[in-house]
Order: sequence, then C-alpha cells, then structure tokens
Amino acid sequence: MQPSEPGVPGITGPSPAAPDRTVGAGSAASVVVSYSTTEDAGLRPPESHVDLEPAAGVYPAPAPESPRSIDVAVVQFAPHTDKDANLAMLREQVRAAAEHGARVVVAPEYSMIAVARLDRRVVDAAEPITGPWVDRLRGLAAEFGVHLVAGVAEAPGGGESDRIYNTLVAAAPDAEFAAVYRKVHLYDAFGFLESEVVLPGEIAAPATFVVDGVVFGLQTCFDLRFPEGCRRVATAGAHVLLLPAQWVPGPAKVDQWTTLLRARAIENTVYVAAADQAAPRGAGSSMIVDPMGSVLAELGETTGIATARIDLAHLEQTRATNPSLSLRRFEITPGS
Repeated sequence: MQPSEPGVPGITGPSPAAPDRTVGAGSAASVVVSYSTTEDAGLRPPESHVDLEPAAGVYPAPAPESPRSIDVAVVQFAPHTDKDANLAMLREQVRAAAEHGARVVVAPEYSMIAVARLDRRVVDAAEPITGPWVDRLRGLAAEFGVHLVAGVAEAPGGGESDRIYNTLVAAAPDAEFAAVYRKVHLYDAFGFLESEVVLPGEIAAPATFVVDGVVFGLQTCFDLRFPEGCRRVATAGAHVLLLPAQWVPGPAKVDQWTTLLRARAIENTVYVAAADQAAPRGAGSSMIVDPMGSVLAELGETTGIATARIDLAHLEQTRATNPSLSLRRFEITPGS
C-alpha cells in the first residue's frame, strides 16, 4: 500500500523548515560546467541532520526577471552504495547548479543508491518516501532555493519487503514535495530484469509541477522508449520533460539515448532535460534539448553539470510552426 497525504498524492510526513529566500536565474543560456566530485575534493558526507539555515547573503535574490524564461540544470554524477556519500556528491552538484542560476535541478535515477545490477542491496537500502534520505534531499532544495528532482529507492510498505518502487521525488524550495512519480515501465530488457526488484508504479495522472508559469513533467529512464507516456506528460500541459536515468552502457546505447531524447522533444514540442548517471554505471551524455530537437547543452561520461534556458516564447513559436500536438487524431489510453 502506498502512503498518502492531502494535497500531494503518495506522500506523508512533516516537512522540514525552510529559509525564506530563492535563487534567481543566471545569464548563461547554454553552459556546461565540470568540477570535482565530493570524493575528489576530500569532503566528508553531511550529518544526518540538514541545516536549513544557510549563511545570509550567500544566494541573494536577483533583480526581477521575466517569468517566461527559467534556467534548468542536469547534474551527472556516479552514485554507488554509500547513501551518505551520494548525498554529499549531489549537494556539491546542486550547489554548483544554483551558483550558475539554475532554478530547477535534475539529478539521475537511483541517486540514493546505485549498483551495476539490481539486487538485495537496493531493497535493504530502500526507505519510505518520508524517510531520512528524502528528508535531507528536501533540505538540499531548501538550502539552495531550487526545485530538485532525484531518483530514490522507495520502500513501499504495506507488508512488501522484497521489492521497491523506483521513485522520482521533486522537492520545492520550501522543502515541500512538488511531485512524486513512480516508474511505470520497468527495465526488463538487454539482459536485465528490473521487475525482480522493482514494483511498477500505478498508472495515474501525469506527475507535474509548476515553476514561474513553466510546467515540468516527470518520466524515468526506460520510460523514454515508450512515447505514449511522454505524450501523456505533454498533453497534461508540460513545457519541459524531466527524465532522470541510469542508462546502462552498451553497444549503441548512447546513440539510442540521444536519438530518443531528441525524438521525444520534437514529436511533443517540449524541452527535454535528461540527467544520466556518469560512468561506470551510467552511459553519461546528460543533455538538455529544445522543442526543435536542438541540443542546448550536453555532457560526456564524467561528473559535471549542464545548464540551459527554458524560453516559453521559443516554445510557443515552435508549436505555432509545428502544431503536432493540436493536430493529433489519437488519444492515449492506459494499457494492462
């Protein structure tokens, strides 16, 4: 059984207190930044308690800017089995993204814990959606004044102890849940059986959230290969598709990844911001694509961040030129 909370389906529990400030958009439209991981820098993982009161003036509010554009970042790192170390690495990524003006930051699938092949380690490490790791994730969103999306291993509760949900959590700058999405299409392909360890999420209304009038929708990794799910997100009003992934390396896998990301952007006339894990457990190549399929920013295999600007005027012009959403003649209905 999945937990529930009024206002945000699938969530319970208290919210951490949050500082009263935000981080504004920067001036760079297409910037790729690479920097050292937490381990490289010799930093220690944070304590389990997250201090939500950052030093005054570290991230001052900028001058007002048109709400028709917003900067987003995809962050690429290599999580492993140490959940504290993973959070420490992610914190450095989020910090750098915020410093470059990102208002929305997208981290990979399985940011909480990652292995080359799913097994009991992930089940044992899973936590409820209101557990300490997600609580600290929400603290990061508050600390840096961003909307932060990351993949977690969620313990489903209800007596289920052998499998998890592969869950995306979108945390808001006030440390509240902005959206939650449980992966629907499981990676039973290329010699893997994700369904042995993961429960499929229920087919529900598309998971979306809004930042300054820009609508963001969620999908995860293998969902990319199913255009119907991405189309449902677009028809729910999304301007941007956010897609965390652990895209397993292999022959032609990067070509398929980049082709599919651009296809989903073009056919739905949306921006796509995809955050993959870095090597060795992910193929890398995180990127941000505009509604015409142009790659605005792209990473290689190693740790780093990529930022780009979401421009609603450009999106509207694209949809006026290519009104494929309004011209469609088929509806999407849930399957079995």
